[in-house]
Amino acid sequence: MNVLAPVSKPLFDDTILAQGREISRKLNQLRFETFPPNARKTLRQFSLGEAAYFLGVSTSNLKKLHLEGKGVEPTIHAGGRRTYSAEQIMELRHWLDRHGRADVKKYVPHRRRGEKLQVVAVVNFKGGSGKTTTAAHLAQHLALTGHRVLAIDLDPQASLSALHGIQPELDKNPSIYEAIRYDDERKLITDVILPTNFPGLELVPASLELQEYEYDTPLAMQDKNSVAGKTFWNRIEKVLQEVDDRYDVVVIDCPPQLGYLTLTALSAASSVLITVHPQMLDLMSMSQFLLMLGDILKTIRQAGGEVDLDWFRYLITRYEPTDVPQAQMVGFMQSMLASQMLKTPMLKSTAISDAGLTKQTLYEVEKSGMNRATYDRAMESMEAVNAEIRELIHGAWGRAK
Repeated sequence: MNVLAPVSKPLFDDTILAQGREISRKLNQLRFETFPPNARKTLRQFSLGEAAYFLGVSTSNLKKLHLEGKGVEPTIHAGGRRTYSAEQIMELRHWLDRHGRADVKKYVPHRRRGEKLQVVAVVNFKGGSGKTTTAAHLAQHLALTGHRVLAIDLDPQASLSALHGIQPELDKNPSIYEAIRYDDERKLITDVILPTNFPGLELVPASLELQEYEYDTPLAMQDKNSVAGKTFWNRIEKVLQEVDDRYDVVVIDCPPQLGYLTLTALSAASSVLITVHPQMLDLMSMSQFLLMLGDILKTIRQAGGEVDLDWFRYLITRYEPTDVPQAQMVGFMQSMLASQMLKTPMLKSTAISDAGLTKQTLYEVEKSGMNRATYDRAMESMEAVNAEIRELIHGAWGRAK
């Protein structure tokens, strides 16, 4: 009697490696289809109204500049509709700054003498709170409104990098890990900064290699010869000193965990934005996050570290005003945290998720490709949030509204 040999079952690690490679290959194929011919992201044109908003002028004044042949030449469409590229908006900003009246506010909001670099750490202990979406739109908004911005992706999952057109496992760009590692292979941060499709916004990408920092740090702390390990928390602060004069604002997208990477970011931060989804489980998670974070920061302070913030705020994300339990949860938070909560919540919107299908933000996606009312509602909410954060940043510099 013949006995059939048992069929060998594929190993789990072989299976997930194969599936990971296939997903990566398909995503890369999609990237080339979405952004031909070289998979590099471009940026759409902005309407007259959008350009005027980012510049801080009226649409009539901007139209008048064009009619008088001043500033830049926009693209004229059928019906006389005008659109501007992001580069033209930046050029117009500098033109207005040079030719505007002396008693009118300056149009270029770069740091002035005595104003310190603003480092905004966007954090949450729990995934799915809209942390990366918030960080990406904030960095892009600040660039469009004339600031020199560096975005740092500190999450090994590299979602912020992906939103800016980078696929770490294929593109092989050096990540922030290269600038904060402990060995002799450490690079200058200037060697890992990449341009983006937004003028004024540069990016330090992440990669899975960043996870090594969580293992390297305790080893460096135990090494008697490692001074860096004893003061791990100032790694990002030190590398930012190398480029302090190049930027006005740094936006750090932290990993969704309270590890050494997050603590390093918080120690470098001048401000902290905590994203919160208004659900009971998320609030419970945030409570644990705050308790652990407070205890750890006290330990770091006793060891000589310092977390000196100009401001910190809670941002309600993915908010649905018609959801009664969510509205109750927001009211519950306001009863305890009103002075630290941003006045405007970020609404949940299909416009944001639809844009994300092609790795785009609201500033990048073509409005014609989605429901206009849905897009406008999402953008109004996003801009209200970003404008409030921008005012906090300017307030930290001592500027009036």
